[in-house]
Amino acid sequence: MEHNEQVVEREALRGARRVVVKIGSALLTNDGRGLDEPSIGGWVDQIAELHRRGIEVVLVSSGAVAAGMVRLGWQARPSAVHELQAAAAVGQNGLTQCYEHHFARHGLLTAQVLLTHDDLSNRKRYLNARSALRTLVDLRVVPVVNENDTVVTDEIRFGDNDTLGALVANLLEADALVILTDQEGLFDADPRHDPEATLIHEGRADDPGLAAVAGSGGALGRGGMTTKVQAARLAARSGAYTVIASGRQSAVLTRLAAGERLGTLLSPEQAPMAARKRWLAGQLQVRGTLTLDAGAVKVLRDSGSSLLAVGVKAVSGSFVRGDMVLCVDEQGHRVAKGLVNYGAEDASQILGKPSHQIEAILGFMEAPELIHRDNLVVL
Repeated sequence: MEHNEQVVEREALRGARRVVVKIGSALLTNDGRGLDEPSIGGWVDQIAELHRRGIEVVLVSSGAVAAGMVRLGWQARPSAVHELQAAAAVGQNGLTQCYEHHFARHGLLTAQVLLTHDDLSNRKRYLNARSALRTLVDLRVVPVVNENDTVVTDEIRFGDNDTLGALVANLLEADALVILTDQEGLFDADPRHDPEATLIHEGRADDPGLAAVAGSGGALGRGGMTTKVQAARLAARSGAYTVIASGRQSAVLTRLAAGERLGTLLSPEQAPMAARKRWLAGQLQVRGTLTLDAGAVKVLRDSGSSLLAVGVKAVSGSFVRGDMVLCVDEQGHRVAKGLVNYGAEDASQILGKPSHQIEAILGFMEAPELIHRDNLVVL
């Protein structure tokens, strides 16, 4: 990448007016030794400085489970869901109090926002969450967002707060997602084992080669560099830049906002998607799968058309009208996701049939298309 290109991309951060900052468990708890209040106070100082510059900041904070483990005297992260939920309940209070205290030093109010995947997969609750967060931001309150680990189950969890940070960036149409971690950024090899590993300063969020160099998570968090790369790809759907940087570098947030070349910057390839398309793309759970023929795949990718039953070769899963389904080609590759107009049983009866035959087959016609283009996003 040319030097000028690097400068332009870093300059994009200088123009960011709304930023989502995600801080991981290892940083917040000083690798499991309890809440690192001096460091938390330092990050709060930086966020307050960004506020003074007119930059809106939403904080996505891990650390509830890790903080609860320390309070409960547990040495190892439990695997049982009920124990994780208990640790989160104990730790969340301390985490909230810590943020409230440090932001109050700057005259800033905070708001605790706990989310589950259901909150962002349900269209109505998604819009309610967006409205609440936007109102808080407009009021110059700092939202502190975390996954609601006390009630969430394995089936409906985000999986890691990197993903949650990306979805919040989508939700608020943020200009940038900053992921603070205990490493300098993304390297071309694991720096813990390879002394020749080189930091990747800039890249494209959709570069498939990045996944090959991403590592695994640590003992405290569920994420790792893999989830951070995936989060960057997800954030890029709404046009957001993602920075992966070390939270232990002094004044890292204000230096990034000044355009300094810290960490790894992953840039979006495409222009922002429409708000509804963003919501569709961000859905992690699907209720079924539609296998498309080559003609339907081509039409969806090239023309942005609706999906008609005539282009569907197979239906799997148990879904009802309005559910999210995944569309794949005949080799099983992901093509699109969308809200389906017919349940699985009806879809099975009309697959491969032209639209004008739907009413004769089913006795009714809900819509001429299986998935309308406004409810479909190509992956």
